[in-house]
Amino acid sequence: MKVAVGCDHGGFPLKQAVVDKIKQLGFEVFDFGTNSSDSTDYPDFAIKVANAILSGQAERGILMCGSGVGVCITANKFKGIYASVAHDVYTAAQGVTHDNMNILCLGGRVISPTQAAALTEAFLTANSEGQEGRHLRRIKKVLEVENKNFK
Repeated sequence: MKVAVGCDHGGFPLKQAVVDKIKQLGFEVFDFGTNSSDSTDYPDFAIKVANAILSGQAERGILMCGSGVGVCITANKFKGIYASVAHDVYTAAQGVTHDNMNILCLGGRVISPTQAAALTEAFLTANSEGQEGRHLRRIKKVLEVENKNFK
């Protein structure tokens, strides 16, 4: 699997643990920055990771900012991106298996690097194939919303 990673300065403390876990799992990493704790703007990295997924360069992505919320909101502006903040292992995996989540968003001021590594593993080893019944029905409803201009 190919995984796109991006963070701003608030998520930077988690980045190395996330990258190390991705590599340990045998997956390829596309690192879109940032590479320091110098102040940056989270939308810049969310845009890069979302575009990597939509172009087929990566299958999943992991974004990090201070809370995980800013990158999540930005990524979800893209049609075909299903990003969520997760700060527990259950949610990181369940978002994939039930909801087709393709970007995991983490908060560098909320969780530790050790927790980030565990969430990365849960997210990347979860499988969305074989969804059926109520989960597939719900995903189809989400796609209907995405494909219409609701007001």
